[in-house]
Amino acid sequence: MAGERAVPSHINIPSLTPAQRFAALLRGGGPVLALAPMQDVTGLAFWRVLARHGGADVYWTEYFRVHADSRPERFIIDSITRNPTGRPVVAQLIGNDIPALVRTARQLQQYPIAAVDLNLGCPAPVVYRKCAGGGLLRDPRKMDAILGALRAAVAIPFTVKTRIGFDSADGFEELLALFARHSIDLLTVHGRTVAQMYRPGVRYDLITRAARQLACPVLANGNVHSPAQALALLAQTGARGLMIGRGAIRNPWLFNQIHQQQRGETPWLPAGRDVLAYIAELWEAQATPGAREAAQVQRLKKFMNFIGEGVEPPGPFLHDIRRVRTRADFFRVCETFLDHDRPMRLEPAAADAAAATACCQ
Repeated sequence: MAGERAVPSHINIPSLTPAQRFAALLRGGGPVLALAPMQDVTGLAFWRVLARHGGADVYWTEYFRVHADSRPERFIIDSITRNPTGRPVVAQLIGNDIPALVRTARQLQQYPIAAVDLNLGCPAPVVYRKCAGGGLLRDPRKMDAILGALRAAVAIPFTVKTRIGFDSADGFEELLALFARHSIDLLTVHGRTVAQMYRPGVRYDLITRAARQLACPVLANGNVHSPAQALALLAQTGARGLMIGRGAIRNPWLFNQIHQQQRGETPWLPAGRDVLAYIAELWEAQATPGAREAAQVQRLKKFMNFIGEGVEPPGPFLHDIRRVRTRADFFRVCETFLDHDRPMRLEPAAADAAAATACCQ
């Protein structure tokens, strides 16, 4: 299939450990493209589907919830041990209990992971109100202690995924200094504040600052939606690569398209029926034996909220798909909008895309 690509040779050497393959990937020539962790969405089942269409260069797990009595979630461990992608996997932690974070990081290093990542960006209120994820950005002293403890406990690459601040980017310089002091091996910067959630206004200029100031590689994260925009973003920020979440759910060929664009090729575009087949793959991959049909429909709506942004026209499609309750109605709506051979760019609505591009300029 045109949407597939070979695994880069420098990350597919059997004799290398996952951490060594990850380090080789970061030292390689082309941009590093990572799948962002999205809780209850980008798990093992989604990895399987995405890998069939080219896939990312490296995958982040959903976060392990870490607290005093926690144990690594079995379903996330399965995504590591049953990794179907052939690419390195980074295990992400979220929490603020230092002994528990250290214990979990040590446990996870017994599995075939490429790195341990600390989540400093989750904007969900249920998370940040507990001073975890993005909530830690309000407590630099606690962050400092956590980073120091994890840096000492992690023998493989130690990475961080952060937002630019909690409700303001005023402390971003101090945040970069903190990361530099603890010699992290990779930083992913989502160019929004926690309070901003996913609203427009990604601060790519601050990602540029991080890439210029830090000794470690930096991945840019936030509203990457097309191969041309991706390369423009890489050129502007000087980032080592990109982390993509919602854009990859909307367009599973996006990683491959970016690599094609980077090689000077014309990116392959799926037709409506290719997108329809992708949705059918998601349906099968996400199916739970014995689950009610209505529950399966609701499960797929999580993905359709993202995919629908790239369907023309997005408004009527999303209106209809959000109201279906049966499998028959679900695919009836999908076929109404996607049973065609016209090429699809699978980009968000023009206004949103224009706003995102403007932030790059």
